[in-house]
Amino acid sequence: MPTTTHKEPRNGLSLERRTKRLAALLNPAQPFLVALRQRNLRRLFAGLVVSQAGDWLYNLALLAFVYERTGSTAWVGITTAARILPEVVLGPIGGVLGDRLDRRTVMIASDVLRAAAMAALAVVALAGGPIVLAPALAALCTAAGAVYPQCVAAVMPRLVDEADLPAANAARVAITSLCVIAGPIIGAALLLLGSAAITFAVNGVSFLFGAVIVAALPREATSRPAAAPESHASLRADLATGWRALREHPDTLPLVGADFVSSAIYGALTVLFVLLGQKLGLGAVGYGYLLSALGVGGVLAANLANRAAASDRPRRALIAAVAAVGLPLVTLALTGSTAVALVLAACIGAGTMTTEVVAETTLQRTLDDAVVARAYGLVVPACVAGIAGGALLATPLVALLGLDITLAVTGAAVLVYGLVALVRPTLSQPVLVQPEVVS
Repeated sequence: MPTTTHKEPRNGLSLERRTKRLAALLNPAQPFLVALRQRNLRRLFAGLVVSQAGDWLYNLALLAFVYERTGSTAWVGITTAARILPEVVLGPIGGVLGDRLDRRTVMIASDVLRAAAMAALAVVALAGGPIVLAPALAALCTAAGAVYPQCVAAVMPRLVDEADLPAANAARVAITSLCVIAGPIIGAALLLLGSAAITFAVNGVSFLFGAVIVAALPREATSRPAAAPESHASLRADLATGWRALREHPDTLPLVGADFVSSAIYGALTVLFVLLGQKLGLGAVGYGYLLSALGVGGVLAANLANRAAASDRPRRALIAAVAAVGLPLVTLALTGSTAVALVLAACIGAGTMTTEVVAETTLQRTLDDAVVARAYGLVVPACVAGIAGGALLATPLVALLGLDITLAVTGAAVLVYGLVALVRPTLSQPVLVQPEVVS
């Protein structure tokens, strides 16, 4: 009797193996499992979780506090601008400090200053101080934190093996998405249970907790680069060095541009989702659903972003990520289904998350340790400015074109950028500049 053997289909893997492979690819926990094997990275991420969640819960409390005291949306707008503008203006200077000074010292000082600003804000809320102090202290808090992302980006290649760097970046960006989802929920609960002052105080404690964790990092992992810029060098010269580092590598600017475009789309969606929620008949609740779907998509795409950043074909990975942002935007203009809209919003979140991870991993792999903070200090404020610019442009575009055409036009613009800037043969596997890893 002949023995029956299992044969793979001629066109590839069996359905069972394909399903398992797809499940592994979509497993959002994989980057965390890979990255958290490094003890020092676990410490860094613990501090990030607490401080970033605190930032999002404090933002909700801050705007609610200002509106309750003034009853003015203009004051809410001023406060929002005060939280954003210092990061745009001072981000490049933060990058310079991250390359000039011991990065652990800079991060601890940043946390302590932000804790002090939160303590002062809690006093203003409790004592009924002048409301003008609220945006002023919010601006001070943002200014003190303008150096932190640059230091984190510069330190991470020293904390993980090169092969684990994409997973580490994917995990870090996923943490941000989780904090975007969880922070406002926690903030709302604290406001229901207490007052804005309690929320500000909790955020201040979170910064102190972060400072304690960063203090436990080894000095060799956070010390200033061996080829750090001279202290007597001018700020202008240091900024020019960071820009030159970006410009001299043909792959970095298109990738950073893709990150900027994704940020601008996110900013536009913070406005467009309000109108889309109304179109779907969900009212104000729909805005929250759609924004949450955006964050959920980013979390679920963590492993996809990890694989894309680790790919030896980053050009193809970026084109796919940009398409995952542009195509759903166009499709949103055509749908009237809530379920479809939520799925499309999650796809956009996945695309923006992947774009950010691939762009940042390329910077860390390509640029020298002595200049990465300065280069990153130019990228972060550009992306923050993209968020603000996207939000500002969305309203006049809707007034001119209507919601559906605006969604279609912005999606098409993203796709055009992907075709023009990313479909280039120069985009290739980056040349690795890997510092010694501190275990």
